[in-house]
Amino acid sequence: QKILERPTLIRRIRKAVGGAKNTHLTVFNVTPLEKSLSVALGIPLLGPDPAHLHYGSKSGCRKLFKDAEVPLPDGMEDLKNEEEIFASILELRRRHEGLKRVVIKINEGFSGEGNAIFHMSHIEAAKNDDEALELLREMVPKHARYQAAGMDWHGFLKKFREMQGIVEVFIEGDEKASPSVQMRITPLGEAQIISTHDQVLGGPDGQVFVGCSFPALPSYRPQLHEAGHIIGDKLAKAGVIGRLSIDFLAVPNGKDWDMYAVEINLRKGGTTHPFRTLQFLTGGRYNPETGLFHSGSATPKYYFASDNLESEKYKGLLPEDLIDIVTYTGLHYTTSTNTGVVFHMIGALSEFGKIGVTCVGDSPEEAEKLYQKTLETLDWAAGTTEWIV
Repeated sequence: QKILERPTLIRRIRKAVGGAKNTHLTVFNVTPLEKSLSVALGIPLLGPDPAHLHYGSKSGCRKLFKDAEVPLPDGMEDLKNEEEIFASILELRRRHEGLKRVVIKINEGFSGEGNAIFHMSHIEAAKNDDEALELLREMVPKHARYQAAGMDWHGFLKKFREMQGIVEVFIEGDEKASPSVQMRITPLGEAQIISTHDQVLGGPDGQVFVGCSFPALPSYRPQLHEAGHIIGDKLAKAGVIGRLSIDFLAVPNGKDWDMYAVEINLRKGGTTHPFRTLQFLTGGRYNPETGLFHSGSATPKYYFASDNLESEKYKGLLPEDLIDIVTYTGLHYTTSTNTGVVFHMIGALSEFGKIGVTCVGDSPEEAEKLYQKTLETLDWAAGTTEWIV
């Protein structure tokens, strides 16, 4: 928006680009403003047209999953208000005997923070549908659990009415995983898988994205690839281009996994930066056949990453302090082995006590061990000056 408000700046950018045929505009998240900027600069936008953004909403992706015949949690979409929320919960109660929880999602919720969980035990005293509906009207506002800090029913409902949303069954499971597949749809309409991850989720009910490990577990990686191709092809036929990711829930079923598609993100996300970091550092490539990433020396590489390391104790640490700390402790990334720790969002460290990290190893275990050592090191360094040399 700020660039569009400055015609002189637009002219300078156009002049700098010089009409190069291989120039394109890429952004984290496409809105009508980015499309307008693309037109003003006279260069193509590598991302979904705003007309296709409904596929990335909670309602839109549910409809696409159904059309693609990909398994998804039972539920209802395109809900507009609280009465439709209550009626949908009641219908799911009829369909699923012993239903424990449902999740209410705002269409444009981000990183799980537009979600609310309701425990069905609050209405188990109802003897019939009429009593259940009355109890829902009373209990949901009182007992819904919100993933966003400081949220209440009034604020949640206000956003829900503005954006609309869905209600669906909360998939239960003690060992469930949250894998995702990242894709790129080329301007020629080819849907390509570029990575898979297991997401690390936090928040009151495990709904908020806090980090990821790469790649996803081999036991369900082929299922991710298969479902990704089906959904990606549907999006490509609809005219969508650019980067996207598809989130799933995986629940063990004997030796197999039941996989449920839950969300499409028509944008770059929390897994984009660490994967691009790995590419740039190692010069390697992802093999879509095996689901593994090999460095330039053909060594498989793994990482554990988070953009949500945050502590009051980190406040006051300067970027140069961070470099000294990781060098002193030997955590820093080493090109000779293509392993170690790389930080990002360093500018937020001193003021907000927040930082991002990508821990690269030669095995999943090594990558996670590096991550845990990083947490321990930062906590230690925040309380001492021994690392100062």
